[in-house]
Amino acid sequence: MTTASPALPSTEVHCAQCGGLLHPDEGQIFLTCPYCSSSVYLDKSKVVFHWSLACTVAPEAARASLHRWMAGNQTVKDLDRKAKLVSATFQYFPVWYCKARNTAAKEQVYLEPAAAISISEIKSLAIPAGDLQKYEAGLDSQAVAPSVPLPAMLQWLAGRGVAGEQITEAALVHLPVYLYKYEFGGKTYTAMVEGASGKVFANIFPAKAEAPYFLVAAFSLLGFLVISAIPLIGYALGETAGLAVGLLVMLVLAVIFAVPVFALAAYISSKV
Repeated sequence: MTTASPALPSTEVHCAQCGGLLHPDEGQIFLTCPYCSSSVYLDKSKVVFHWSLACTVAPEAARASLHRWMAGNQTVKDLDRKAKLVSATFQYFPVWYCKARNTAAKEQVYLEPAAAISISEIKSLAIPAGDLQKYEAGLDSQAVAPSVPLPAMLQWLAGRGVAGEQITEAALVHLPVYLYKYEFGGKTYTAMVEGASGKVFANIFPAKAEAPYFLVAAFSLLGFLVISAIPLIGYALGETAGLAVGLLVMLVLAVIFAVPVFALAAYISSKV
């Protein structure tokens, strides 16, 4: 894939693996080293390795993952049945893949999007280094060109507390993703299914209303606090004998009170 973006400003471009001299065409940013066959990405400031992640999730399986997520506990009830799917696209999305040593001298992987995307949760994706493979030119037609330069990514990492001297490796990785747009309640939402793991990511989605659950929790807490005070009242009235009677009454009332509490919680879960 070629873009109108210029290659490195330097007159000489060297492979990040073997140091061999590269000869990119004007505007070329994805390149295979003719000496060691490494795939590299030509950022304006540096030549870095270029990897990809194999897509192991078929379109049908990705759609099934989306359906299970919509029917899960996070989303509003019956979202899987009531949502209208607007579009589904597959692409290889670019992310910056960086390894850095923390204060404990342990290596940690950081991800930052290398192009515009509304789903920032992609940064929490775990990519085992062993799953990375050489980027092949055959992916170009489905690959999104990176638009975030390496220096900008380094600034983002600095904002996350990662200094430049801590970074031991930086590479561009194209991830297989399925992007879905769906409508619900007059609004359009976006969800992403990662094509190597089948995990679903979404920043904004129709979530369950929390207020009814807070009300049930508050009602339950207040009720059980009142019931738990009965043994103290019994002890104040009749000391040891009153305490025994109070404990017995407390247990009976707690069991009786639990029934409407669970029934109310079940009713809310079925409606929200």
